[in-house]
Amino acid sequence: MFEMKLKARAKINLGLDVLRRRTDGYHEVRMIMQTLELYDKLIIKKIKKPQIEVKTNLFYLPDNENNLVYQAAKLLMDEFGLDSGVQINLQKFIPVAAGMAGGSSDAAAVLYGMNRMFQLNLSQTELMERGVKIGADVPYCILRGTALAEGIGEKLTPLSPMPNCKVLVAKPSVNVSTKFVYENLKLNDTLVHPDIDALLDGLKEGNLKKIVSNMGNVLESVTIPCYPVIRQIQEQMMELGAMNAKMSGSGPTVFGIFEDEVQAEKAYQILRESSLAKQVYLTEIYHNRP
Repeated sequence: MFEMKLKARAKINLGLDVLRRRTDGYHEVRMIMQTLELYDKLIIKKIKKPQIEVKTNLFYLPDNENNLVYQAAKLLMDEFGLDSGVQINLQKFIPVAAGMAGGSSDAAAVLYGMNRMFQLNLSQTELMERGVKIGADVPYCILRGTALAEGIGEKLTPLSPMPNCKVLVAKPSVNVSTKFVYENLKLNDTLVHPDIDALLDGLKEGNLKKIVSNMGNVLESVTIPCYPVIRQIQEQMMELGAMNAKMSGSGPTVFGIFEDEVQAEKAYQILRESSLAKQVYLTEIYHNRP
């Protein structure tokens, strides 16, 4: 196997709660993650020289150890002493620095692809254990589907699948620093926390309305005051028929859930023509079938 073509799928947070700040600086979280049918494309080729070559369609992305795909490849090359290298061609479609785990998903795809290409025979659990060394979202991006994430995001429990629906994704022309958002999150008595248990019940029942009505993201309390355009996009999605619209991760991407496909298509066209969002995609839920 000298070449592999892979899809690195985006995620959204149906629910994101932060419980406390740990002594090591990380935050304890309780999140419900969901994979989408929105993805980056990767082509991984085996090359003779034991080196890592990264090519991408975006000029501003690093092609060295500052790119998570490079880090993922190096992790396996170092651990297993591989005498061949890889060339990674990355075509980005998932918005960058947008709260959708694009970089983490790309790294997860490299771990998965190289495991097969070099016949390393690592199990999914073993890949996830290595993935957390690269980033807290990488283990989830290896697992995919609908999952509860706890700890710093690395403790994962697969859940009943999210019912089918259309998902409208819109990223405004601002970038948000995850570090800034978490550092400025005030974990006090006035903070409104999402009801993660109600979300879990909705998923167990397969009740889309219950799931959507209980979606929430505690990080909106930091990001939206800094970037009011996020609230504007949410409001427009709701006016255009979304059941609910929330920010994913630390932002600034907004996703809206639509039950009606025609309404979703109409909302997609209107948002694309508006000046609120720089990138707009209409996608759907990805189900992690065997």
